[in-house]
Amino acid sequence: MTGDAVNPKAYPLADSQLTITILDLVQQAANYKQLKKGANEATKTLNRGHSEFIVMAADTEPLEILLHLPLLAEDKNVPYVFVPSKQALGRACGVSRPVISCSVTSNEGSQLKSQIQQLKVATLRNVFYLNILFAVAKF
Repeated sequence: MTGDAVNPKAYPLADSQLTITILDLVQQAANYKQLKKGANEATKTLNRGHSEFIVMAADTEPLEILLHLPLLAEDKNVPYVFVPSKQALGRACGVSRPVISCSVTSNEGSQLKSQIQQLKVATLRNVFYLNILFAVAKF
């Protein structure tokens, strides 16, 4: 990591265990050609209805270049999550450069279908837990 701090606007941010699971799934999706890298490609997959899951890097600078993705993902009912490092996301995507966002795409008969479903559930659990913590902190 180049020392970029995680932006507080990056919500929901995956914890360390969930980050490992997400990056592992991203790596497998890259091997099965079910991955689109970059904010523009992620936007296209969301608009076309091909996206199963959106992953974004929380240390993106400026973060605003990808903050349209959560809005679009919510409109399309596609789960999304932030991971702490764009460098780690790039490595998981199979490239040597940092990647600020990627989209895991759907494919009929994919071997990743069950893993994608498990990750969706884990992400929703993480968001629910973070919402409870936020509500308690405000109280």
